[in-house]
Amino acid sequence: MSAGDERLVRPYGDTTGDGMVQVSFTLPVAAGKLAEGAAAQLAGSMGIEPAMVVHSKALGPEHTFFVVYGPVRHLVDLSAVTVTERDYPLLTPKDVNAGIRQGLRRKLVVLGACVGTDAHTVGIDAILNIKGFAGEKGLEYYREMRVVNLGAQVAVPQLVERARAERADAVLISQVVTQKDAHLTTTREVAAAFSEAYPAGRRPLLVAGGPRFDEGAATALGVDRIFGRGTTPGEVASYLAHALVPARGAKHDRQ
Repeated sequence: MSAGDERLVRPYGDTTGDGMVQVSFTLPVAAGKLAEGAAAQLAGSMGIEPAMVVHSKALGPEHTFFVVYGPVRHLVDLSAVTVTERDYPLLTPKDVNAGIRQGLRRKLVVLGACVGTDAHTVGIDAILNIKGFAGEKGLEYYREMRVVNLGAQVAVPQLVERARAERADAVLISQVVTQKDAHLTTTREVAAAFSEAYPAGRRPLLVAGGPRFDEGAATALGVDRIFGRGTTPGEVASYLAHALVPARGAKHDRQ
């Protein structure tokens, strides 16, 4: 690869540039030679050639799970990759508390929940609970925040009602269940419900999070911010301070 191609990269497994990738999928075919041949054919259609079926396991009598390994010819153009960059500084808990105290002169109220049928509270608990995540304490640790964690399977009307009762400044929703894009549908329902319940520009800041979200899809889903996998409590706290505290950033204009 020449100096002019330094923005073009190729995946590798054993040696740089060998193009090796590993993918997994399930086919509705009973385990056996026919199923493995079907998996190899599918991998070939995806550009993996030659494809090696390195693992297969029956999932009941009519389905098989596969792991396929092999090379691809595709290149990645790094200059064409778009990502959502953090546009606010990371603050220490001390700085967040000081900003809220000086800018709001009251506690910042944060409401969190897993919405709809989602019962996976690990993500929202990692952000809100004092024990936190990745060595950082959760938002309950911040003395100038009042955190209300509603837990799992919270109905959208209940979330809106509680947000109004608590006078929430920010509402954090966690969505882990993604079958049939449930996380996207539920997030849009939340955004629509809050827009209907609050006057223009007066609704709480809406933040969605989960491992399968596209962080660049906030506007399309009707929320103010999306956080993906690996997000830490400090990142969320810094964003809330940036978006809601005048001393740390412009007041967020919510629709």
